[in-house]
Amino acid sequence: MLFNSYIFICVFLPVAYLGYMLASRANSRRPATAWLAVCSIAFYAWWSPPYVFLLLLSILVNFSIGRKIRNTRSTGKARAVLIAGIAANLGALAYFKYTNFFLDTVNLAFHTGMDLGHIILPIGISFFTFQQIAFLVDSYQDQIDSEYNLIDYALFVSFFPQLIAGPIVHHGEMMPQLARRPSSRKWTNLSVGVTIFTIGLSKKVILADSIATFATPIFDAADLGHQPTLVEGWIGALAFTFQLYFDFSGYSDMAIGLGRMFGIRLPANFNSPYKASSIVEFWQRWHITLSRFLKDYLYIPLGGNRKGNVRRYANLMTTMLLGGLWHGAGWNFVLWGFIHGLLLCVNHAWFALQKRLGLSEQPHGPVRRGLAVALTFFFVVLAWVFFRAETFDGAFRMLHAMLGFSGLTLGSMISRKASFFWITGLLALVWLAPNTQQIMARWRPVVERIPRPARHKGLFWHPSWHWAVGIAALGFVAFIQLSRISEFIYYQF
Repeated sequence: MLFNSYIFICVFLPVAYLGYMLASRANSRRPATAWLAVCSIAFYAWWSPPYVFLLLLSILVNFSIGRKIRNTRSTGKARAVLIAGIAANLGALAYFKYTNFFLDTVNLAFHTGMDLGHIILPIGISFFTFQQIAFLVDSYQDQIDSEYNLIDYALFVSFFPQLIAGPIVHHGEMMPQLARRPSSRKWTNLSVGVTIFTIGLSKKVILADSIATFATPIFDAADLGHQPTLVEGWIGALAFTFQLYFDFSGYSDMAIGLGRMFGIRLPANFNSPYKASSIVEFWQRWHITLSRFLKDYLYIPLGGNRKGNVRRYANLMTTMLLGGLWHGAGWNFVLWGFIHGLLLCVNHAWFALQKRLGLSEQPHGPVRRGLAVALTFFFVVLAWVFFRAETFDGAFRMLHAMLGFSGLTLGSMISRKASFFWITGLLALVWLAPNTQQIMARWRPVVERIPRPARHKGLFWHPSWHWAVGIAALGFVAFIQLSRISEFIYYQF
């Protein structure tokens, strides 16, 4: 079930919310929590009922392992239980997500014909697996409140706004909210949540799906052997750059808005990453909760930056290679991760050089910062080519075109004026406009406190008739476009 579908907006969401409102009348949070857990399982079942058993089994096993870790900490056996739990989670993820990739790679390298049949990837498995691994590690480090129960844990893992594509929620961000009674500010939560959800929906169906019509034919043609021209290459790459941005940003807003409707604040997962002035800053703004997980549960355990520059760069590269592989079972994603790992190493080396020279790491002044943002954006766009292209040949054809080796003729597959209009408009939007969390900052839409930029005072949301009419109009335009249903890009991960 897609957030951007009639069945979700017209049927599932009203039923889930009305049931939540009724359950919230009880003297405890338990009925409302149980109702949301049931709704979340039903939401997941819409995709493929058999895989509900996988999700439930994962919840039960990890809940039991977490309890086992807590109970055996004093005996010294907790570490072995933790390792077994992590191995079980990674084993399930590896089987469903990487078995076909591994066999295809072996068959290609050694000309063999091994085949286990097509293994269907359970939707959301990467997200709920990482979330539960973090939970087990935190249990081992005695960072978990012992008062949680199975119902709370089940909702923590399966909460439908963030189950399929994140954010990857930390137990400390959600468990305390589940322990409290439902908020008495239900109408405030509803109005704030609906506003954020509507903004996210419009990003997806109005912006992302529209700009995708320019990216898809160019990348598909390149994968099939067509050599794009310079203009085609840049239109395709920039169109996908903005498609992915508004697709993921839209999903993140919708998840946060849905959570807020039910009185639950989720963590921010997206903070205007194309405004970043360095690759380091980009990863502090893009898929924030994944970056946090990779840093806390992979990069730092590997040694982080504590064992010299050589180990630091090796740890960075390892983290980004695995982060790339997490995004998809394909060598193109591994190469994309390698490129970002290399860029991060260069970025940190540049910061170190600036420090030795007595210079500030952060660019000061509008001109210097503008150049830094443009340079960062340029490399991010180049790397997205490998993220989007289905084949290496297609990716290198795109890069060949973008670097000016294919001529300047536009070709007939796209409209010059329409594509330039969309790209220019979206570039101005991502660089100049405040993001959704900043617009809604007064009402604290996420776990973190988001500052409001002073230069956008007129764009801060507050309950009023003109905001209500504006959001209603935006929602109507988005709603009538739901007939062209398309999945969120991050659903495939």
